[in-house]
Amino acid sequence: MSREVSAIIQARMNSSRLPGKVLMPVLGKPMLAQMLDRVAQAKSIARIVVATTDQRADDEIAALCRREGYECFRGSEDDVLDRYYQAARRGHADVVVRLTADCPLMDSATIDTVTKTFLDGQYDYVSNTAPLPSTWPDGSDVEVFSFAALQRAWREAVKPSDREHVTFYLWNNPAEFRVHRVEHVPDWSDYRLTVDYAQDLELVRAVFEALYPLSRSFTLKEIVAFLDANPDVKALNRTIGRNTGWHTAFEKDRLAGFGTGA
Repeated sequence: MSREVSAIIQARMNSSRLPGKVLMPVLGKPMLAQMLDRVAQAKSIARIVVATTDQRADDEIAALCRREGYECFRGSEDDVLDRYYQAARRGHADVVVRLTADCPLMDSATIDTVTKTFLDGQYDYVSNTAPLPSTWPDGSDVEVFSFAALQRAWREAVKPSDREHVTFYLWNNPAEFRVHRVEHVPDWSDYRLTVDYAQDLELVRAVFEALYPLSRSFTLKEIVAFLDANPDVKALNRTIGRNTGWHTAFEKDRLAGFGTGA
């Protein structure tokens, strides 16, 4: 029996590090629109939903979805787990692929690889990046999980970090959920393809300008080859650490009386 696979992309304008980044232009289109075009090329995805907040600042994201012909769900700004759960429940998703809008270089083949691993196995949660350390580039993050696992996390998770980061509860409780991580050989974890800062956006724009004219379906392998051939571009964001935003969530845990959040 086939299962309905829905990609849910979380997006908001009020990023603390680079506000408005999801709609900043990349080769003449908003960054989110470029990402949606790349995600839509994944063969495993039956439905794509952008999950944004119900805040006025995110009206622009909802408007972009209407223009581009994509579904948009609006929910809690802070309880992102609830936002995901409600989006998945409304769409009757069996399997959820979690993506974030700050990964415009997402490769559709990466999505298909991680999703196939989930569908072929007896897992509740499969990822190529969590738990850390990852062997994939930062910005290639794909998480796939069952609606049942999402629903359980939604019911049981109480830590601020678990509500804000959606899947923390799943992969931080391996005794409760069947968790698997897909590795990349060779290790490409020193490549940074996500967008948190202006330097990241500069790198992403350089990649699109070089590869998109050759093929709108340019691959992760081609991205890495381009960066290897252009070390000045790869060096644009080399001083930025991976997943630095998690520390804020862990501090919220501590203030709420949950220890370190680790």
